[in-house]
Amino acid sequence: MAKVKFHYDEKTLSYKQINRSFKSKMINGLLISFSLLLVSILGFSVLSQFIQSSNEKYQARELSNLKLHYGLVSKKLDNISTVLTELQERDNNIYRVYFEANPIPKEQRLAGFGGINRYKNLEGFDNSKIIIDASKKMDILSKQLYVQSISFDEIIKLAKGKKNLLESIPAIQPIANKELKRLASGFGYRMHPVYKTRKFHGGMDFSAPKGTLIYATGNGKVSKVKKSRRGYGNQVIIDHGFGYTTLYAHMSKIIVKRRQKIKRGDVIGYVGSTGTSTGSHLHYEVRKKGKRINPAYFYFNDLSPEEYERMIEVSSQEGQSMD
Repeated sequence: MAKVKFHYDEKTLSYKQINRSFKSKMINGLLISFSLLLVSILGFSVLSQFIQSSNEKYQARELSNLKLHYGLVSKKLDNISTVLTELQERDNNIYRVYFEANPIPKEQRLAGFGGINRYKNLEGFDNSKIIIDASKKMDILSKQLYVQSISFDEIIKLAKGKKNLLESIPAIQPIANKELKRLASGFGYRMHPVYKTRKFHGGMDFSAPKGTLIYATGNGKVSKVKKSRRGYGNQVIIDHGFGYTTLYAHMSKIIVKRRQKIKRGDVIGYVGSTGTSTGSHLHYEVRKKGKRINPAYFYFNDLSPEEYERMIEVSSQEGQSMD
């Protein structure tokens, strides 16, 4: 039952019933409804700041999950970077030193990341810093891995070259002489047997009976075969590559030909006394880029440390050469 409303009339000093028109009731109802709608909208706006929809909650969880995984990935990238740094140091200080290659400077390993802002298109987002940091780390690692890969390719080539070098470099005595009883004259100034003057002797003389086997001291190719009655007499020169050549002189017989490939230990001829010689022996020289160097330093594959030390002592004694 609707409530009846009255109002006090001061003129008649009595209460009179209030009778509202339909229009008045409608306007009053609309005002109340509008007020309630306005209050509802304001309330929803305020509450929505604190209450998330299911979709917003899902997106918030996804974002939190992505940030967590980014943290884990970032740590892995840091660990990879640490391992790569150790590889770079080992590469520069061990591998490249051993194979006689110049170390790669840090500037070259990190080159290509200055100047233009290559991450400008990643700016302006809520999580731009995270994305840009991850992109930078990936780019730097990619660059460093590329440079390191190129370096290892070079090291592999150098290692193969080192193997060839170790097989080619003169490393044994040209005749069987472990007892060192056949060493007649060493490298340095010696008395010439014919001219009786002190003259530089650019090789080593090994005294041996005629017909004693002469061995190539390293892998290579015969670059010269000469037969003569003067000077070094019958001689062979082997080009070992890497700037090394060896000379074998005063041979009685030569059994190799020019351009023939030779391996260390192959017999190339026999001891004799051809040319300017005072007795049956082998004159042997080692040259690096055309310069004669002491052959005594190249017998490390042939002698024990004690035998090598003894050989150095015998070869350094001044006396008379045989050619």
